[in-house]
Amino acid sequence: MEHELWFTILLNKLLAGVVTPLLAAIGLPPADPTHPIPDYISMEILVILVILAGVLVLRGRLSVENPGKFQHIMEGILGFVQGTADEIIGHGARRYVPMLGTLFIFVALCNLLSVFPTLGVPNSALKIEVSPTGLIQATLGCAVAAFLYYNYQGLRQHGVIGYLKHLCGPMLAIAILMFPIEVIGNLGRLLSLSVRLYANMLVGGILERVFGGLVPIGVPVVFMALHIFVSLLQAYIFLLLPAIYISMAVAEEH
Repeated sequence: MEHELWFTILLNKLLAGVVTPLLAAIGLPPADPTHPIPDYISMEILVILVILAGVLVLRGRLSVENPGKFQHIMEGILGFVQGTADEIIGHGARRYVPMLGTLFIFVALCNLLSVFPTLGVPNSALKIEVSPTGLIQATLGCAVAAFLYYNYQGLRQHGVIGYLKHLCGPMLAIAILMFPIEVIGNLGRLLSLSVRLYANMLVGGILERVFGGLVPIGVPVVFMALHIFVSLLQAYIFLLLPAIYISMAVAEEH
């Protein structure tokens, strides 16, 4: 069995008796029934727990007259997400801020996880440690969540018939050509969202390992700073693209 992270070991000890039967019931029995939870999922669970803990702490300390540093940071993030949504989606954008903000924070924290010791996910093939988002399974899960969300919003805005017409283009005469193009384009967004994030985080881990091994003094610090920058940049892109897809899905024809 591969080396497991400490949090993965803890989760498997606590939850293997529940997770293994559930996976078997849906036809996905784990290779090792005593270790059904892989490292990348355990790290995503850790990020979710950190977000929930942050929400509870923030809610207990909310203050209008004397806001703390954590409240200032979160208000800044909220304002940034709202501004991005307003600029891209326009009228009614605030209803999408909770999902967009959650995606942004979740992806950013997942990207940054490998900066902290003992929290990088081992990649046995490349012999490096990466962020959870350095594995395609994790990024594809985030992409599927965004894909389902913006299509749901399109269906909610236009109804089933209206959304199908929306995918057929502006003229009924070219619908037979436009509809398959739009469907393929929609599915291609899954690839765009998942592979872009996965490739950037994986390559970042490889470069950090290679150049850090060649020049162990000073260079690792530079690449760690670069990793933090790329992590935040990719989180922003994962906020930007779903916002664009939402704006296209809910747009009214004029």
